[in-house]
Amino acid sequence: MNRYDAIVIGVGAMGSAALYHLSCRGIKVLGLERFLIGHDRGSSHGQTRIIRKAYFENPAYIPLLHRSYDLWARLEEASGRRLVHRVGLLLVGRGDGAVIPRVKRAAQEHQLAIEPLTIQDMNRRFPGFAADVEMEALFESNAGFLEAESSVEAHVEQAVAHGATILTGQVVQNWSADSCGVVVTTTEARYSAAMLVICGGAWSTRLLSELDLPLRVRRKVVFWYAPRNNVYSREQGCPVFCFDTDEGFFYGFPVLDELGMKVANHSDGQVIPNPDQIERTLKPEDELCVQSFLNKYLPDARPTLKKHSVCMYTMTPDEDFIIDRHRDHSNVVYAAGLSGHGFKFAPIIGSILADLVEKGETEEPIDFLAASRPSIRVV
Repeated sequence: MNRYDAIVIGVGAMGSAALYHLSCRGIKVLGLERFLIGHDRGSSHGQTRIIRKAYFENPAYIPLLHRSYDLWARLEEASGRRLVHRVGLLLVGRGDGAVIPRVKRAAQEHQLAIEPLTIQDMNRRFPGFAADVEMEALFESNAGFLEAESSVEAHVEQAVAHGATILTGQVVQNWSADSCGVVVTTTEARYSAAMLVICGGAWSTRLLSELDLPLRVRRKVVFWYAPRNNVYSREQGCPVFCFDTDEGFFYGFPVLDELGMKVANHSDGQVIPNPDQIERTLKPEDELCVQSFLNKYLPDARPTLKKHSVCMYTMTPDEDFIIDRHRDHSNVVYAAGLSGHGFKFAPIIGSILADLVEKGETEEPIDFLAASRPSIRVV
């Protein structure tokens, strides 16, 4: 049984980033993945992810976002891949709603460049979008999108280049830890190391069952449409867009290729008890709210459905992440409950996990993400 300095369970967005940062520090690390790299069974696929800084969810994330932007740029340079596309973000919602005021406060607190637009300004600048007259629009020029699968692949390639070992088709059956180290048993073999990093995504509850983490996995469906109007293309200046409406929080991306425009409802989602048994076929009701959103707010689209994909959000009660050390095993660290907004943080979370492995602590401001915080009542 080969022994490593560290083992990482899960090689999605967070696990691949942890592997990269650990290997860059000269740590002998093994990554175990149940599927193939860049697979579509979890939460790290779907072509694109939004990246932005004016964070309405919690301004405490913004220092981490500054670092994440820097680390994405470093990964792009190391890998030779273009991963970040700063096409801007159009955010529309009610001035007295849950999102617009928080974005303004976050931007003011952290001196972020946010441009307010009247709805008339929005119509002129970004034709194809519509909004109620009482709504407001904000534009964040430094925002845009990440290439999802390519980002995971870049982290993996660079991790391997720095000496990491990555094995796929490894379904973890159990793991154990004591003062001598950790042992991970998969369907294929047993592996040992001094430290363990768990980035299990929707399988985190199972992998960390003894912690009784308050996580719920939601089924989410995303759609790609071919619109009839090229005003929604990237070449015509269409940005990433988010609409906070009475019917839900919807987001989308400009047309990038023959699949068209990716659109989804960020809100709600069916809670599923077992991620291995998620329904991946399209249900008639899945598309109704998205079609209604498009009809009202993107009236020139009149789109044709080209593709759909099902992914999973692993939610905490307060919708903030959990990044912490295992309460019973100091040589086990984990990231869980990314709650549908974690992908953009992958490089900094990978670096934080590497800090916890290498030094036992991190200088990054993550106290608000501790498992012991009152808002999620993990003891």
